[in-house]
Amino acid sequence: MLIEHRGLKPRLGKDVYIAPNAAISGDVEIGEGSCVLYGAVLTAEGGPIRIGRNCVIMENAVLRGAPGAALTIGDNVLVGPRAYLTGCTVEEQAFLAAGSTVFNQAVIGARAEVRINAVVHLKTYLPVGCTVPIGWVAVGHPVQILPPDRHEAIWEVQKTLDFPKTVFGVERPKDGKSLMPSVMPRYARALRRHLQDKAAG
Repeated sequence: MLIEHRGLKPRLGKDVYIAPNAAISGDVEIGEGSCVLYGAVLTAEGGPIRIGRNCVIMENAVLRGAPGAALTIGDNVLVGPRAYLTGCTVEEQAFLAAGSTVFNQAVIGARAEVRINAVVHLKTYLPVGCTVPIGWVAVGHPVQILPPDRHEAIWEVQKTLDFPKTVFGVERPKDGKSLMPSVMPRYARALRRHLQDKAAG
């Protein structure tokens, strides 16, 4: 399904395949020979999405453009089933396995691998040819690649990356209060812009 969002329609190169129940919304450009498989969602709500040539976006993957952070994928990239990418850059020939997650402003270098259920945190740079093992977490620049049981070490780097400011544009409360009452009304309001969407073809 191709959807016009905020006056912008998806643009498809030659020989692109879109599965019947995939959803492609807004300012999305997909390069020649690429495929978007069943249940995948590509939504350019806050920023554009650019996908190169001969890429495969597998079943139920979710790709989101973010405010101030376009989602860009180079040529010959595989995005595995159930992967989640938002506002990041993935260079050519990278492999993102099933369930992998890549957050805002992260960069996945050419020929890098993010294996099953691994995470690349926001503002993290994964060098060319680097691998994040199954279930591990890559965080920071220079990157540290840590097992999930090293939460304290991950948090030491992650807190300096400032997820609330980067993703939602708000300061983390210093008194331990939740971000949600200040963030969610604004986020929901932005998402309600989809009320004006219409089929693009």
